[in-house]
Amino acid sequence: MKRPNFNRRKFLKYAATASGIGLFGSMTQKTFASSKTASNIGKFFDEPRIRFSVIGINHAHIFSQVDAAVRGGGQLVSLYAKEADLVSDFAKRYPQVKLAGNEKEILEDRSIQLILSAAVPVDRAGIGIRAMQHGKDYMVDKPGIITLEQLEEVRRAQKQTGRIYSIMYSERLENKATVKAGDLVKEGAIGKVIQTIGLGPHRMSAPTRPEWFFDRKYFGGIITDIGSHQFDQFLFFTNSDKGEIVSSQTGNVAHPQYPNFEDFGDIMLRGNGGAGYIRVDWFTPDGLKTWGDGRLTILGTEGYIEIRKNIDIAGREGGSHLFLVNGKDTQYIDCSNVELPYGRQLVDDIINRTETAMTQHHCFLATELALKAQKNSQKIKFNKG
Repeated sequence: MKRPNFNRRKFLKYAATASGIGLFGSMTQKTFASSKTASNIGKFFDEPRIRFSVIGINHAHIFSQVDAAVRGGGQLVSLYAKEADLVSDFAKRYPQVKLAGNEKEILEDRSIQLILSAAVPVDRAGIGIRAMQHGKDYMVDKPGIITLEQLEEVRRAQKQTGRIYSIMYSERLENKATVKAGDLVKEGAIGKVIQTIGLGPHRMSAPTRPEWFFDRKYFGGIITDIGSHQFDQFLFFTNSDKGEIVSSQTGNVAHPQYPNFEDFGDIMLRGNGGAGYIRVDWFTPDGLKTWGDGRLTILGTEGYIEIRKNIDIAGREGGSHLFLVNGKDTQYIDCSNVELPYGRQLVDDIINRTETAMTQHHCFLATELALKAQKNSQKIKFNKG
């Protein structure tokens, strides 16, 4: 498949500080600036527990993926990517990485147990299938799969190989307040969850974007892409293992110069554990101090939790803000010391062949719901004169 001009360096440099397609959901620009080097990642294991490599780095989410694997006890070994400028930036951050000459060199290295990827979204499923067929587990940036046909192929390969295909839904897995909310819900702090409301606004910043960003055939559409986070959170917090789309709509309401792009989408859905509403958009104004005021509300029978993922517009510094209201109190909870367990749990699962980080059913169901909502969405057109 012929690729458009990606404007790679401009995109990656912007993405590493201001977010692109949901980048670093738990970080403001200020927070990211304090953790730019691998030495700041945090180390919990004296010796490496697994060895992992990277194939494809077209989105800067790859940095948080690598950092999560390292926190879990993984040792970064090698990298393959076609883009010399992206490779240079990656190697500056992780100078220990070995540069592979091709994908095959990594796939056939029997010492590697895990492959990470943040390639152009349309290519991610194929990389994962090849990784699993070579006996390796796979952790991929979202969207990890962009069509229902790809999902069928990935499911078939995963079942045949028994390997792990894990999509890093970072708005939950890399946000400390969202991790804390999971603990509170399990403890019964708000009773039984009835509904989640997930809002995923993003800043457009069109001049910084690569060409694939504007074409659905490369990234799957707005619900498939940034909406996938919200489906993951819905299933997790409502404890649903089944779900259906009640209604969905998408549209390009303000960017006619990009005819294959969508700037707005919303969804109503329900599962066997609760209901959900999702809204995603590309309308974050320049006056906000971060890329998007991502929010999650979890409504329970005895209270509710609200999370401001990236910013508290009332004035508190940083991100990961959690507010809890129930029959006992109304309180703000500081989540700064909460552990992000996904990397450690994924490495545990690789070693023990368990499902503590995320079940395979959950991973695929969240993607399936997003893909169905995208495919069947009604198209919005505002023709007000």
